[in-house]
Amino acid sequence: MTANTPDPVTLEGDVVRLEPLSLTHIPDLFLAGGGDDEVWRWMPTPAPHSEAELTEIAAGLIEKPGVVPFTVILKETGRAVGWTTYHDVPGFDDSIEIGWTWYGRTVWRSAVNTECKILLIDHAFDKLGANRVMLKTDILNIRSQTAIRRIGGVAEGVLRRHRRRPDGTWRDTAYFSILDDEWPAHRARLTRLT
Repeated sequence: MTANTPDPVTLEGDVVRLEPLSLTHIPDLFLAGGGDDEVWRWMPTPAPHSEAELTEIAAGLIEKPGVVPFTVILKETGRAVGWTTYHDVPGFDDSIEIGWTWYGRTVWRSAVNTECKILLIDHAFDKLGANRVMLKTDILNIRSQTAIRRIGGVAEGVLRRHRRRPDGTWRDTAYFSILDDEWPAHRARLTRLT
């Protein structure tokens, strides 16, 4: 459980604005990544191939207890380019997880992910009172693991056969964390890079 339960909030940086996920974002989100199997490759659900399928997934996140989903808005265009969430982390005091993150290909290898993580981690430590931010990914998702390490995530281990992938195969999950006292140095480094 986090020190303070996250409420929906808008977080704004230079490149992106994170605002509470709403079904009004679905048309932009579908244009950004709907039907793209590579965008959804590591997600816990198959790629949505219609706005109706994406609406069902988004509605599930919006309604799920312990999850606070954000739409990622590219400020330059005002359009939604993906989403990310906070999750409650049962069994870990004052911790919060950042996950369920995807971005459309047009913003891959851009400042979007770094700024999203800075906004979310800053908010977790400064406003929510978290002492630990957790991130996890499929053991086969090397791109995600590289991005997590880049922002300062420290590998904690692998949970073997954690859950099934949408294709039915078993997923081993790589766990990472950033502690509150580690974050200032990582934040300073990341800010210089963006």
